[in-house]
Amino acid sequence: MMLDLNATTFTEQTSSDSENEEYGVIETKFGKMIIRFFPNEAPVHVENFKKLAREGFYDETTFHRVIPGFMIQGGDPLSKDEDRTNDGTGGPGYTINAEFNSKRHSRGILSMARSQDVNSAGSQFFIMVKDNSALDGQYTVFGEVIENIEAVDSIVSQSRDSGDNPLE
Repeated sequence: MMLDLNATTFTEQTSSDSENEEYGVIETKFGKMIIRFFPNEAPVHVENFKKLAREGFYDETTFHRVIPGFMIQGGDPLSKDEDRTNDGTGGPGYTINAEFNSKRHSRGILSMARSQDVNSAGSQFFIMVKDNSALDGQYTVFGEVIENIEAVDSIVSQSRDSGDNPLE
């Protein structure tokens, strides 16, 4: 499957070590990030993310929100256009219910973005740049970057506008 985030590629991989471990590769101009999914902790979120990626939903989307010391956010189909004012408001046309779990929002964690409604996740996700326990039990953790967190660091360090949209 393919996922394009700022000219990135997403590939699903399975581990021969364990049937329960699922991996993804997000390739950016800053390098490949290897993601391990948590299907036992958030099965609906993992399947939703993989389904959208398989359908090409994420193709040409960007990491539209970057906040140093916090996270990078992507997965909004509206980030494909030139209008930055609508970035962060799009989704797949449906929502999924929260699957809160015991995973902590530590550096490298992949979690679903949502609105004020805890059951409003759809396609947008974020990757933690730094630990933030205040998010624990508030957002659904469904994976983690296990290789090349430096790509996340490069993305979050990009120049940005007043709305935290990267300029590049």
